[in-house]
Amino acid sequence: MTRRDLRGLEGLDALLGHPFSAPAEAVDPATLRSRLRDELGVPPAPAAIRVVEDGSWTRDGVDGVALRWSAGFGADVEGWLLRPAGERRALPGILALHCHGGMKFHGKEKIADGPVSPRFAANDGRVAAFRGDAYDGVAVANVFARAGYAVLAHDAFGWGGRRQRIADMPERVRRAAERDPASGSSDESERYDAHAGAAEDAVAKTLGVLGTSWGGIIAQGDLVAARILAERAAPGGVVAVGHSGGGARAGLLSALADDAVRGAGVVSMMSTIDAVLDGYVHTHTWALMTPGLGRVGEWPDIVAARAPRPLFVGYATGDRLFPLEGMRAADARIRARYRVAGAPDAYRAHWADAPHSFRAPAQHAFLDWASELFAS
Repeated sequence: MTRRDLRGLEGLDALLGHPFSAPAEAVDPATLRSRLRDELGVPPAPAAIRVVEDGSWTRDGVDGVALRWSAGFGADVEGWLLRPAGERRALPGILALHCHGGMKFHGKEKIADGPVSPRFAANDGRVAAFRGDAYDGVAVANVFARAGYAVLAHDAFGWGGRRQRIADMPERVRRAAERDPASGSSDESERYDAHAGAAEDAVAKTLGVLGTSWGGIIAQGDLVAARILAERAAPGGVVAVGHSGGGARAGLLSALADDAVRGAGVVSMMSTIDAVLDGYVHTHTWALMTPGLGRVGEWPDIVAARAPRPLFVGYATGDRLFPLEGMRAADARIRARYRVAGAPDAYRAHWADAPHSFRAPAQHAFLDWASELFAS
């Protein structure tokens, strides 16, 4: 669906004063960040965060600790803190942000291997297939840990341990989910994801009435997680990285976070909003398509809002969720923002002939970039 399909809405963005056509040089980063927080409706973080350890393990060269903390509402957040096996020193930190992927039964499990137990071993086959497509078959958070980082992977609101029960979903959602054959699957995760997709709009509506949004409530959780990682394991600061919806999370976190977040990696989640509006909106999560986002600025302006803070962006030329011209326009716009900030080399673009994914070449390029960042 395009703006033209919506009964002649082409030109509405200009009438409403959306800044899509404004040159990158005209963007005021401080104003953008303030507007972003307001439009997202980011809830305040708890003043004090009590982190509970729920067990530890060693697996495939990685030491892991299961952590749990309160976000101030709803179910506790569950996270896995991963380190190179036997390493006790303070390490540089990576906040690994899981994607959307149409899979909400699992959150951190899509990118991290945790303890071997019936709870976390369930549905491994489905997770393995997902990783094969999105991450070249690896638990990318564990790859980062083995490379010498303290890595935290946690469940975003609506995923994994913070998912909504099917029984608590509105009856209208349950009826809509019944149209999906997977809603009757014997696989609990398939059955849940068929319902969660149908429920996402209802949750977005409720969050909007409450004065927040999917993007805002997820950003609040990521801000808290970055703080926990920095305080517990990475006093030298952290970088955030994610693929797809995780890339949206990394971009928003970088724009909103203080100096504890030293850089961000946004992978397979970059285009101008203007290009996405024509035929691509329906392919994307509410975490990116927040109502009012167009009043804040272009997506590349938001991701570059902390320039000269280092930024890594992975582009996949075969990505069907974004138009190639939108990616190229975003790349040019980010470069302009970093030139204005006097730090053109602080932005690193990695282009891959790949589908919507975070595969090995991009993983290696990100780790090279992170190594340079923490060495500086």
